[in-house]
Amino acid sequence: MTTRVLVADDHAAIRSGLRLILEAAGDIEVVAEAADGAAAVTNARALRPDVVLMDIRMPGMDGITATRTLTGERLADVLVLTTFDLDEYVFGALRAGAAGFLLKTADAATLVDAVRRVGAGEGVLAPEVTRRLLATFAATPGPGQDAGADDGARAAVAELTAREREVLAGLGRGLSNAGLAADLGVSPATAKTHVSRVLAKLGCTSRVQAAILAREAGLV
Repeated sequence: MTTRVLVADDHAAIRSGLRLILEAAGDIEVVAEAADGAAAVTNARALRPDVVLMDIRMPGMDGITATRTLTGERLADVLVLTTFDLDEYVFGALRAGAAGFLLKTADAATLVDAVRRVGAGEGVLAPEVTRRLLATFAATPGPGQDAGADDGARAAVAELTAREREVLAGLGRGLSNAGLAADLGVSPATAKTHVSRVLAKLGCTSRVQAAILAREAGLV
């Protein structure tokens, strides 16, 4: 099955390089390129790609605003590529619903694997920063949040069944569907169904958001 990708970056040379890397994989098709967030949203509405590979710092509409629009309209899953592993723009993108992010120093094999995984409905976080990133989210309220965020997280989690809380805890530990299946003793398809149900109940648009919520609720 081919994963259809839209590449959004304000540097033409980077877009060209990413296209070459992705299309060399054989099962990934770059359906469009965009030089800013507005163009990414417009193209996504028209083409409905599976994944948008999103830069953060772009002129005009930045990657955070574009990500919020894309995920809010459920146009595509977003995989952020960033130069910085712990800056406010990455945090904002993940809170806006991005499925994950990689550093731009990631090698070709890692990038291709990440696109495939996001296209399959899984989350991806750069391994160099996963623990620090989630710990920072758990400790730092985001825009519009207050000190009661943890209480809100616990209230939301209280509405889940015991099995759904197990699934959420697994997401908080960064488990894939296969990892969740092994941990829970179910099939990968059943694990995927559990994840979808948990995301819907919590109002999360990505596994990363659910992982943050799991940590804020003290499940991890």
